[in-house]
Amino acid sequence: MKSFKKTLVMAIVLPLALGSASAMAYGGGKGHHGGKGGCGMDGGKKMFRELDLTSEQKTQMKTLRESHREQRHANTDTRDARKASHQQMQQLLLADSFNEAEVRQLAQQMSEQQLDHRVAMLKNRHDMLNILTAEQKTKLQELQSERMAKCDARRDAKVN
Repeated sequence: MKSFKKTLVMAIVLPLALGSASAMAYGGGKGHHGGKGGCGMDGGKKMFRELDLTSEQKTQMKTLRESHREQRHANTDTRDARKASHQQMQQLLLADSFNEAEVRQLAQQMSEQQLDHRVAMLKNRHDMLNILTAEQKTKLQELQSERMAKCDARRDAKVN
């Protein structure tokens, strides 16, 4: 009976944990802006507007965004691999017996996929930030700090 309970708990906890990690890796869908407060993920678009970009910088940013979008759409292999991994995990969870070695191997593979995705996202962000001047980078850091403080205060007010 203890074995059944362990298996049941693992069958419930593992998909939740992996699903949460996957959701965090994807960073939310379009249109999610955290409500009226603006504390959600908008990719810093509002902050970039406050940096007074030159027309050349705006053109460079637009070119980079389009290039990154094309790379994402062209790279369906990674999306298919993530989908296949998820389906494989579901099969492992629905199996008659729990195979810890296979689950660990698949979880490791899924973690590596998420890591690769995260690195690609950060490289894209780095490319965009390198277009900014030193003054614009400083102003962006100030805007980010202000936004974080505002969001922290809002979150603390909701909790208390």
